[in-house]
Amino acid sequence: MRVMTALKHLPPLLLGRRSEVLATNALLVEVLGTAFKPGSSFVRWLLLAEAARARIVDWADYARAAVGALRYESGRYPHDRALAALIEDLRVREPHVDRWWDDQGVTDRTSVTKRIAHPVGGPLEFGVEAAALPQCPDQKLAIYTVEPDTPTARILPPLLSYAPRAARA
Repeated sequence: MRVMTALKHLPPLLLGRRSEVLATNALLVEVLGTAFKPGSSFVRWLLLAEAARARIVDWADYARAAVGALRYESGRYPHDRALAALIEDLRVREPHVDRWWDDQGVTDRTSVTKRIAHPVGGPLEFGVEAAALPQCPDQKLAIYTVEPDTPTARILPPLLSYAPRAARA
């Protein structure tokens, strides 16, 4: 949490092993357009929400990788009933998920470029770095980084000012 607090100028996301949202900040909320409640499912949002498809450029690539990450976790924890129920629900509700699951791809991305179509800020580009925490190996900290002096770096401070005051605290 100290790292996330220090990164208030960047959008970080702390996830549990079933992609449950453990923590975010106001800038991530503004960038993705969704206020994630603690315990909500990031992968459920990514795979099922129209807002995710609208915001994330190349949505299918990230969605397919998320399914591969679920397969990776299911291999690590084959007896996790909550994870199995999440996967089954996603397969039933989204035909892409069912097809991608049947492809049997396994994914564990730690560094990707993500482009966001932001309705106010315009096109945003981030390098997303995901790291497992040594003291909490079932958690991943994903930090949306930016290159200095790029359009994305210049628009982030004004975007943060749009975020509700309560979310910035």
